[in-house]
Amino acid sequence: QAPLVESGGGLVQPGGSLRLSCTASRSVFSNYKSGWYRQAPGNQREMVASITTFGSTEYADSVKARFTISRDNAKNTIDLQMNSLKPEDTAVYYCRRGRLPYRDFTGDDYWGQGTQVTVSS
Repeated sequence: QAPLVESGGGLVQPGGSLRLSCTASRSVFSNYKSGWYRQAPGNQREMVASITTFGSTEYADSVKARFTISRDNAKNTIDLQMNSLKPEDTAVYYCRRGRLPYRDFTGDDYWGQGTQVTVSS
C-alpha cells in the first residue's frame, strides 16, 4: 500500500472549488513538514503549498489567497482547499511528506501517486 494517498481531484468549472486530502497509511503527519505540489503536462513539478511541523505555511504566488493548506492530526490528513480555480490550475496534484521529523524537505521524502485536477468549462 502506498505510504501517501491523495483524493478529491476531479473536473470543476472555472471559479469553482475543490478540496484535496492526503492520508498516510503507515505514518503520521504531525511531526513532519508536508506539502502539495503539482505538475502540468510539459511543466516541471512545482510547490503549491507547504506546512511545517509548527504550522507555518508557505504558498506559491500563483495560489496565494485562493488555496489553503491544513493539517488534521486527529484524522491524520493534509488537506488543500482550492477556491476560485482557474484553468491554469489544471495539473496532477501530489502530496509530499518529509522523511525526517522536525526537518525541512530532503530529496528522499515520501510522495503520493497524485490526483488529477482539471479546471475547464
